[in-house]
Amino acid sequence: MIRACTVDELPPGESVRIPGPPAIAVFNADGELYAIDDTCTHQDASLADGWLEGCFVECPLHAALFDLRTGLPTCLPAKDPVRTYAVVVDEGVVYVRNAANEDAA
Repeated sequence: MIRACTVDELPPGESVRIPGPPAIAVFNADGELYAIDDTCTHQDASLADGWLEGCFVECPLHAALFDLRTGLPTCLPAKDPVRTYAVVVDEGVVYVRNAANEDAA
């Protein structure tokens, strides 16, 4: 698992970027924590820099909208989904389960 931050460092409506590869964005959407690939599938933009709207994040470049629960884009110009990751909170610390990194260990 990858340490992202503490729960206190990620208030509702905010995000944190975990450098990669792959770079991962962790979001607090009204108290629910989600993790997805940080890079928009349409063009090279950090989704952690995007705008959070409920369970969706809007890409800061061309307004592609991704569902944080599924990784699926909900509008153009993005057509391909981003990968989603399981988020675990343990003793106030937020971790992201990255199967690719865990398999390599």
